[in-house]
Amino acid sequence: MTSDAPRIAIIGAGPGGLICARILQRHGIAATVYDLDASPATRDQGGTLDMHPDSGARALREAGLWEEFLKSARPEGQQMRLAGRDGRIVFDAVPPEADPAEGNPEIDRGQLRAILLGSLAPGAVRWGHRLERAEVLGDGTHRLHFANGATVGTDLLVGADGAWSRVRPLLSDAVPGYTGVTFVETGLDDSDIRHPRLAALTGRGTLMALDDNRGFVAQRNSGGHIRVYVGMRTAEDWHRRAGLDLADPDAVREALLQEFAGWGESLTGFITDTDTGYTNRPLYALPVPHTWTRTPGVTLLGDAAHLMSPFSGMGANLAMLDGADLARAVATGPTVEDALTAYEDVLLPRSAEAAAGAAEGLAGAFAPDSADQTLAHMTGRD
Repeated sequence: MTSDAPRIAIIGAGPGGLICARILQRHGIAATVYDLDASPATRDQGGTLDMHPDSGARALREAGLWEEFLKSARPEGQQMRLAGRDGRIVFDAVPPEADPAEGNPEIDRGQLRAILLGSLAPGAVRWGHRLERAEVLGDGTHRLHFANGATVGTDLLVGADGAWSRVRPLLSDAVPGYTGVTFVETGLDDSDIRHPRLAALTGRGTLMALDDNRGFVAQRNSGGHIRVYVGMRTAEDWHRRAGLDLADPDAVREALLQEFAGWGESLTGFITDTDTGYTNRPLYALPVPHTWTRTPGVTLLGDAAHLMSPFSGMGANLAMLDGADLARAVATGPTVEDALTAYEDVLLPRSAEAAAGAAEGLAGAFAPDSADQTLAHMTGRD
């Protein structure tokens, strides 16, 4: 950037927003990240992520954080198992003993976020800043109005604020739509000691059992925790239609067991043996493709730009690649607008392709013949 340093505001302290701020910082360009949470510890950050060599891992290397990442990474977490509805393992891909820098090593989301936050200059992240609206001032500048009364002027506004982005309406009328699939999240603590049978079934990475529009996804996290997603193709308001109170764990457990009647006890144990209760998580996605007309002084990255189903395995990886590409474009482009044009020329077609693949993956995973489809995909026969 050859002109005076722009005032850059990044909304959202997720992986994409933080990696963007980190790489800008490495180029001597300051950016401020605003997040609605009161502190980094306000919310659980979710499950485990695998860093792909050409996206998430590439971004970490560009950020100078690859070696730090490897200290917490779990290469063994790349194991992928597929079970039938009776609980028998029908496919088991164990990663070879190799350099942990190879493949797609796993890391907990919370650990990744801690690495990114620790790499930023003090004060680079402003907690407790919920964006209420962005006022268009002209010439590509905006005034941000936060719920706490603060206002900030920007030359570059980056929406890294996830599925329900407050920045997206500046560029697009698109809103996330329900995919037809809901996950109910649950989990097992200290699983190897307290739940040895389920821990052995899960293995060291991810176990999936998918059939007839339903399924289980169990993911090994660090510290002996297993995060479990019980998935169903169902109405978005399935619980209301059933007269079910989601705050009543006994009722939720019984409803899920009815949904999975006829499945093996080794799998339904993921429902009955929970240590964490049940959290209803309907899956949403943006239209495919999601595009917009170049608008001065503002852009999007990550879920704000291309919210898609988790069956792509690309969400966080793409967000981090977005953040890296945007930071590089800003650092090397002659103007903010030149940078945003170059960035979006790459972002939009790439995200459209990934989102289409994610929609296809979700459709195959929750279909009447999903057991056959998933096994064929895993074994390379599709």
